[in-house]
Amino acid sequence: MQLNCYKKKHSEHIALYGEDNHLRLTGAHETQSIHKFSWGFADRGASIRVTRETQDKKRGYLEDRRPAANSDPYNVCGMIAKTCVQESKKSLKKH
Repeated sequence: MQLNCYKKKHSEHIALYGEDNHLRLTGAHETQSIHKFSWGFADRGASIRVTRETQDKKRGYLEDRRPAANSDPYNVCGMIAKTCVQESKKSLKKH
């Protein structure tokens, strides 16, 4: 599983992920610091959490834990899709 594309775009994602995230994303209380990116299987303290079921079945979903409740869901989904599509295009060009 490759999530480096999210790491490269972390600051762009954070900019769209709602107001006052610096108060919520402190690195304490099951959050990652706003200044860091991490991902992990069943890791509730990571920026992106991948479920155990996804790990076991090699398919499923991930949870981006960075967006705030006050974020625009269309902006969040758009940014996630844009990041994934750009990474897919890069991957296709290599092959």
